[in-house]
Amino acid sequence: MNALAELLSLPDAEKGARGLVHTPAEIAQQPETWLSTFELFRRKQAQIAEFLSLAGVGANPSSRLTVFLIGAGTSDYIGQSLTYLLRRCWHCDVIAVPSTDLLTHMDELLFAERRYLWIHFSRSGDTPEGVGVWEAARKNRPDIHHLVISCNANGRMIRESADEPRAFGICLDDAVNDRGLAMTSSFTNMVIFGQCLAHVNDLVRYEEVLLRLVQAGRHFLPRAADRASALAKESYTKACFVGSGPLRAVARESALKLLELTAGKTLTMSESVLGLRHGPMAALDQDTLFVCFLSGNRRTQQYERDLLEEIKVKQLVRSRIVVAGGDLPDKDSVAEDYLTPNLTPTAPSDIGDDYRAPVDVMFGQLLGLFLSLRWKLRPDCPSPNGAISRVVQHVSIHH
Repeated sequence: MNALAELLSLPDAEKGARGLVHTPAEIAQQPETWLSTFELFRRKQAQIAEFLSLAGVGANPSSRLTVFLIGAGTSDYIGQSLTYLLRRCWHCDVIAVPSTDLLTHMDELLFAERRYLWIHFSRSGDTPEGVGVWEAARKNRPDIHHLVISCNANGRMIRESADEPRAFGICLDDAVNDRGLAMTSSFTNMVIFGQCLAHVNDLVRYEEVLLRLVQAGRHFLPRAADRASALAKESYTKACFVGSGPLRAVARESALKLLELTAGKTLTMSESVLGLRHGPMAALDQDTLFVCFLSGNRRTQQYERDLLEEIKVKQLVRSRIVVAGGDLPDKDSVAEDYLTPNLTPTAPSDIGDDYRAPVDVMFGQLLGLFLSLRWKLRPDCPSPNGAISRVVQHVSIHH
């Protein structure tokens, strides 16, 4: 039995006492819920396609449509993981803009004559910054189209989008509305929904990718859980995650997940592979857990291999851990530890970087879970001093 399955098999009373009622199950359910999210999208595909067309997706490039992917924290990283894919598929400007930046600098971030589609990602649909941005845009820029993606049917943004002619709200299945503090299945399912959006006009093609993601996730979870559990028993007090392109968002989300679930007892950082040398590498030491989300693009991978080799030569960390989408023939020279879905030849594991976020991020989630337990915290509510909560509160909106 793998380490995650062991937690899931604990008696209910022990789960409750240790704060393990929700988080392990929400991590474990992810590959199966991706199928449900895809089916939800397929049922609404025609409506979504019509709305996107009205918003300007697929129009002549001269219309200068700009798409903002909006969220805060983990929800912002959803947008960051989707930017490259949506730009490629929609042939327009797509920018991940945190709602926390939009709230304070909306006028500076918008052009008066530009056509905009805003895609809002929000688990609760009730965060103060998200709602504040939503309200301000509807008041000051009524020409903007809004697509709201949430996991809470009772959230304010979902409810109000029903009455807005330029808005369309989609609520995912309640099963992915995480009850634990940390966003896990809500993150990956909103990413899956975003990938569906990219392929709104060729969904059959994306279904092939999705089925590979689901199979990869099923194979990856138990192996990643065992490795995360083993690493949690070692004396790491810091963690550094790096990735390139869309995988940088995975590094950021992994760093945040570990920080949240350990209440800051494990200090974390994230960087792009090439950016790490420009100062942040100074923080690496023998107490740092180093994780690289290795690109499947051979040219990009050369830069990543160079970094891994440099860290080895300088003896900066005890071990380098690589998470990759496919097998490498010379993987022993890349790092001391190597995680991959490891599928059979008939079901290749190499998944393009644009699509890997839902699978790869589960390793970061599992590290957060098992290190939370190592610090004797309760993963469902790991902030004993109340520094953070499931939904951000106490933010005053100033006009």
